[in-house]
Amino acid sequence: MILDTDFVRAQFPAFAVPDLQGQAFFENAGGSYPCGAVIDRLTRFYTERKVQPYAPYTASRLGGEEMDEARARMAAILGVDGDELSFGPSTTQNTYVLAQAFAGMMEPGEAIVVTNQDHEANSGPWRRLAERGIEIREWKISPETGHLDPDDLETILDEKVRLVCFPHCSNVVGEINAVTEITALAHAAGAFTCVDGVSYAPHGFPDVGALGPDIYLFSAYKTYGPHQGLMVIRRALGNLLPNQGHHFNAGALEKRFTPAGPDHAQVAACAGMADYVDTLYAHHFSHEAAPAARGQAVHDLMRAHEQKLLAPLLDAVNGRNSVRLIGPADAENRAPTVALALNTNAEDAAAKLAKHGVMAGGGDFYAGRPLNAMGVDPEKGVLRLSFTHYTSKAEIDQLIGALDAVL
Repeated sequence: MILDTDFVRAQFPAFAVPDLQGQAFFENAGGSYPCGAVIDRLTRFYTERKVQPYAPYTASRLGGEEMDEARARMAAILGVDGDELSFGPSTTQNTYVLAQAFAGMMEPGEAIVVTNQDHEANSGPWRRLAERGIEIREWKISPETGHLDPDDLETILDEKVRLVCFPHCSNVVGEINAVTEITALAHAAGAFTCVDGVSYAPHGFPDVGALGPDIYLFSAYKTYGPHQGLMVIRRALGNLLPNQGHHFNAGALEKRFTPAGPDHAQVAACAGMADYVDTLYAHHFSHEAAPAARGQAVHDLMRAHEQKLLAPLLDAVNGRNSVRLIGPADAENRAPTVALALNTNAEDAAAKLAKHGVMAGGGDFYAGRPLNAMGVDPEKGVLRLSFTHYTSKAEIDQLIGALDAVL
């Protein structure tokens, strides 16, 4: 099955905006275009349901039902129970809440493993627990390739480790980490796992239930939705951690790690992401399937299309003397997030690409730790070229042509 990119792009209003015509969007790792279903649901909530939800009058009842729909349908796609999915204002804030919960459960001298491959969101909140007497152990990447070797993790696991935090894939290295294998290593040592899926989920929602981590986090605004953070916490761990919400919400797993009231409209709009998955599935497949299976089928469609477009881009940048490709050079085991270390300032290079109709970014992208570990000058940063399944071959050709002119 081949992804119908014309159909896909028709689901995104941005591609019909006159001012965006001819502009190839390659900063999707910073935030994707929202799909039409999300925009429609957000607009409807703000115009018809913008009242306190869950009261008996119609507008309130419907608003609450839409919020519940978003939770139930997204959880089903992710392969978990509805109450194992929480919504918060961002992945970074969700992680800070989690860190406070673990601090309340752990004893001084117990350990958490973090990596230096992560975005700061899944690193900084945990590292700060050192101030509370928690030992922080760093699982280090290869300074040449950025690879996280599971064998290196085994050497720092022991009975003191309670949690292992790592990314599904890094927002600059791009390599896809073996979540199931790493989780198995952690579980064998008696530790839980917390996976930052922010840079992976835009390329297909994973079946978290099948992957096996205890915590999985990602950001809806990078998966065609509103600015929310989605957080899966499996029940065994969620009930073990101390409640971080209001005391009267302690018995509701989906509320235990949401200290403040959620953004009702944006939670409801997240159902549009499920609408989008179902729309793509119905267009490409004729047989019925359960939500997680539909999600996996759409995931595979997206990944196959992205890999086909990624290969020529990697070939185009990997052979340049003035460019260092961060992460693996093969398309099979990486996300289409391509970070390039240049001899010049990366922000300047992004500005030059803009003159060729290419929207990209330059900087450290809150990934200073992996860039420093790989010897990249933080003042220069990296040029990041990131795309998703709605990117076309013509846009890849436009990007490569622009790189030829600029680099």
